Amino acid sequence: MTDFDAEFSAGNPEGIQLPLMSLREVVMFPRSIVPLFVGREASIKAIDSAIEHYGKTIFLVAQREPELEKPGPEDVFPVGTVSKILQILRLPDGTIKVLFEGLYRARWTGGELSVESGDSAYPVVTVDPLDDDGDAGPEADALVRATHEALEEYSKTNKKLAQEALAAILSLTSPGKLADAVMPHLKVEYRKKQEVLENTDPASRLEAVFEMLQGEIAISSMEKRIKNRVKNQMERNQREYYLNEQIKAIHKEMGREDDPQAEVNDLEEQLKAKDMPDEAREKALRELKKLRQMPPSSAEYTVVRNYVDWIIDLPWNALKETTIDIEEARRTLDNDHYGLEKPKERILEYLAVQKLVKKLKGPILCLVGPPGVGKTSLARSVATATGREFVRLSLGGVRDEAEIRGHRRTYVGALPGKILQSLKRVKFNNPLFCLDEIDKMSTDFRGDPSSALLEVLDPEQNGTFGDHYLDLDYDLSQIFFITTANSLHSIPLPLQDRMEIIRLPGYLETEKRRIARDFLLPKQIEQHGLKPENVRLSDNALLDIIRSYTREAGVRNLEREIATICRKSAMQLVEKDDMDRAVTVSRQNLGTFLGVKKYRYGEKENQPQVGVSTGLAWTELGGELLLVETAIMPGTGKVSITGKLGDVMTESAKAALSYVRSRSDMFGLRPDFHKEIDIHVHVPEGATPKDGPSAGITLATSLVSALLGVPVSDELAMTGEITLRGRVLPIGGLREKLLAAHRGHITKVLIPRDNEKDLKEVPDEILKGLTVVPVDHVDDVLPHALLAEADAIFNGMEGHTPLSCSLRKGAEVPASTPQ
Repeated sequence: MTDFDAEFSAGNPEGIQLPLMSLREVVMFPRSIVPLFVGREASIKAIDSAIEHYGKTIFLVAQREPELEKPGPEDVFPVGTVSKILQILRLPDGTIKVLFEGLYRARWTGGELSVESGDSAYPVVTVDPLDDDGDAGPEADALVRATHEALEEYSKTNKKLAQEALAAILSLTSPGKLADAVMPHLKVEYRKKQEVLENTDPASRLEAVFEMLQGEIAISSMEKRIKNRVKNQMERNQREYYLNEQIKAIHKEMGREDDPQAEVNDLEEQLKAKDMPDEAREKALRELKKLRQMPPSSAEYTVVRNYVDWIIDLPWNALKETTIDIEEARRTLDNDHYGLEKPKERILEYLAVQKLVKKLKGPILCLVGPPGVGKTSLARSVATATGREFVRLSLGGVRDEAEIRGHRRTYVGALPGKILQSLKRVKFNNPLFCLDEIDKMSTDFRGDPSSALLEVLDPEQNGTFGDHYLDLDYDLSQIFFITTANSLHSIPLPLQDRMEIIRLPGYLETEKRRIARDFLLPKQIEQHGLKPENVRLSDNALLDIIRSYTREAGVRNLEREIATICRKSAMQLVEKDDMDRAVTVSRQNLGTFLGVKKYRYGEKENQPQVGVSTGLAWTELGGELLLVETAIMPGTGKVSITGKLGDVMTESAKAALSYVRSRSDMFGLRPDFHKEIDIHVHVPEGATPKDGPSAGITLATSLVSALLGVPVSDELAMTGEITLRGRVLPIGGLREKLLAAHRGHITKVLIPRDNEKDLKEVPDEILKGLTVVPVDHVDDVLPHALLAEADAIFNGMEGHTPLSCSLRKGAEVPASTPQ
């Protein structure tokens, strides 16, 4: 036994020296056994010294600040616990695990920590035991009982308090010992535990412990309630998650990846957020209610779902902000199109009025003109100038009313009409809508689409357009409608009444040349990967392309021919691998690029001929020269009219023949001349359909020329309808017809007198080389057309063809006369 063992065995010795080990956030109490991990070098040396020199006795005291690595005298509390080292376990990382048993309270003295020097330096202090025994009165006994009851209640919520430890604590009746036994099991801050350790009054110490115990019970009860609530919530969430996963698995097995009810909920949220009329929203919500009650596998489910999707996707009140700047719009139209002054001026008027009134139930513009004059591109330019989305819908060949109004939902594959489909695609309810080829719609057993368009294009009705699929009123009044057509005669009159007609006539030769130079050639050069300096196209070559390789009112074929030149130029440049050289196209080498000439420039005859007259006709391609030939041969009075003529033109031929027969006496012909001859009227180019009332005087002139044997002037063309009495009636399309005469090198044109007022709209460039003669009657036409004096024409003529002479009054009819 060492001297220290003899001294320590005497009880609680005063003034003994012991190694000191400071604790971090841990307070050691007497009669408690606590395992601690020790890692600091000074603490390990203190433990080793206690085992070797102090009979495994050590003084444990808590630090004031746990962060300090090397605490000084002022950094540790004055009161600690003298403890016994029961067991020690050294770990591989250098730390040790030590089992301590608290013996008694003690206060260290000496003012400063004394540290032994040498390799085994460690803190050593002088400790004095503290007397913590006291008399137990009735109040202390009551406090002990209350503590026992509270401890039993606390043990119900604190599962870490073992039953053996609880039984040992409950067996204690001393207030001080009970307080020291209970305190290590409470989860309170180490500073509060230090206050209890420093309290030497047993009753006061137990009272403080009892208060802390009550607080821990309250906290434990609250924790239990929170844990139960969280547990219940987690169980409910897990249950919902489990059920949702089961539903997903079921849908996956049935081939459906998503939960239909979740889809319906999502659709309902979208409906509530969508800006649309209340009527449409209420109907969609009613359909959603049906959708919730349907099995997703039913065919009706898909129909209802598609219907709701259409209602959500349509831009009911979504308007794109548009800006109307007249000057900017004028620049845009002028940059995109040369000429077309009247259509552009009318469009600018529309925009100006719309800017003033903000909302205009304005007219529906209908651009009428031959192919290739820029009707659709003009509509596109208007969309650009106004900032609207551009939508083009071609109506060519549409014969089903459902294309406009949509199908009833009872049909399989039903869809809304093309109007609403296009609005869904652009996502705005105020685009510019171009209805192309409105004249090419047709009617059959499936309905009349032109009648369905009446509601679309009528400003008084399209605010409540009814689509068969939606079965709801849809507002189309914000849409700017522009329609295009090649001719008016195939558009029903009620539909024409809803539109303002703007005619786009064919281009003049000078206009085509300007368009080709400024628009078409740069465009094709860019599209073919060339540079402007790679292609040099002379003005004469360009003029030859217009005259000899194209025959059109527009510039579509002209653009194709220019594209051909660009392709062949690109071929030459690539073959020679020289992209810096220029390919020159002149009138002399134009044939190497475009081949032989396709058309003979000018349609007039080279010399006057009997029975051949030149008329002026309007077609969908613009104005055309129309040759009418009449042949007279012996026969029985049969009349043949060929050349793929329409009903109106056939009637004009019959009317011309009746006029000649009624005036036979004036022409010096026998009254029954028609019984002994056959008359064949033919209009060449029979593959081209021709119809219209403006060829009457041309047919009459050709017929009179053949009967009288008098040639018709080859420098003259004419247009006009006749009556049975010979009156010349007004015609339409005068500008296009005069343009055709100008292209054909005609020098004189006969027109109805009622059309004289229309000459104001004909450009001076056309009239410059033409002599326009207004006429009222066929009697006025024949002296200008036939190469004979008027007296000779109307008073009988002799010395002409044998057949014509045989028809004169008093002449014998030959049995057979060659033509």
